[in-house]
Amino acid sequence: MEYPTLNRLVHAIAISVLALSLAPVAADAAPHKRVAKKEAHASIVKRARVSKTYTVPRSPMVARQSRSIVRLAPAKPSFGEMAGLHATQDELDLRSSVALVIDQDSNEILLRKNDSAVLPIASITKLMTGLVISEAKLPMDEAVTISQDDVDTEKFTGSRLRVGATLTRGELMQLALMSSENRAAHALGRTYPGGLNAFVEAMNSRAKLLGMNDTKYVEPTGLSSRNQSSAQDLARLVAFASNDPMLRELTTTPERQVEVGNRTMQFHTTNRLVKNPAWEIGLQKTGYIAEAGQCLVMQAKVAGRKLIMVFLDSAGKLSRIGDAERVRKWVETHSPSGLPSPNTIIRQVNG
Repeated sequence: MEYPTLNRLVHAIAISVLALSLAPVAADAAPHKRVAKKEAHASIVKRARVSKTYTVPRSPMVARQSRSIVRLAPAKPSFGEMAGLHATQDELDLRSSVALVIDQDSNEILLRKNDSAVLPIASITKLMTGLVISEAKLPMDEAVTISQDDVDTEKFTGSRLRVGATLTRGELMQLALMSSENRAAHALGRTYPGGLNAFVEAMNSRAKLLGMNDTKYVEPTGLSSRNQSSAQDLARLVAFASNDPMLRELTTTPERQVEVGNRTMQFHTTNRLVKNPAWEIGLQKTGYIAEAGQCLVMQAKVAGRKLIMVFLDSAGKLSRIGDAERVRKWVETHSPSGLPSPNTIIRQVNG
């Protein structure tokens, strides 16, 4: 049964409300009110807040409906994107704007792409954090308590390690290198002899000794975009760190249970290739912040060759893994003498 009179009344009211909502600000409105309205609208757009639209009911039997529209803020470009490095083309169609593959035994460069570019390295930083702690020969069974100082005030990321949680230094090393746990890495630096500043100084000193002249560290987690390096420098670090038994073990452990208070917590590797039987990985570390993109460094045996692989500023969540797989298949399908020369594999796009 229809109600034509009531329908017309509802329709008229809806049109009136719609007209009022779309009406421009009156000419005699106070200037400060117009400014406030514009600022409020700009703030809503900037924060990508949810807006609602309403459909006018066709009959009183139909309830008013609302529909949410989410306006997503544009993704923050990485430093590599802003520098135009993604315009560099290569025959493997890598998604990483920076790549370097080296035969560790012969030092032969199999592939290079923007390998001298200096970019943020995100949690690849933790590899140097682990190296400095390992070489300091600090007691791995010493208890370390997570403090408020270890809470991330750079990116405001969360953590499963609550303030007040106590673990051994060895457990913190495991979680920092395997699961890329930021509070664990920060606590390692904070409890270094001399404190955090001394630890960062030790990181930079170790980099210089390794010939990493394009590298700078300002903190031990990689959350800061001021932690920067090049693929060439990181290849030096991976080659050296791969000789450290502790770092090899901790970076290639698939998972580990840790007792934290009265809880048993399960942590996993951030690199799915560690669990892949097709890969023989000796050392690895992943990293990501928006400024750095997806990053991955590895030492792995491929086709009987120990290779150092560095991928920086990769676009896409799984793209660094895909790039590593492309390189592995490329090496496996070519004999050592049949690999393309570095000069033919990369075509630099100018402009």
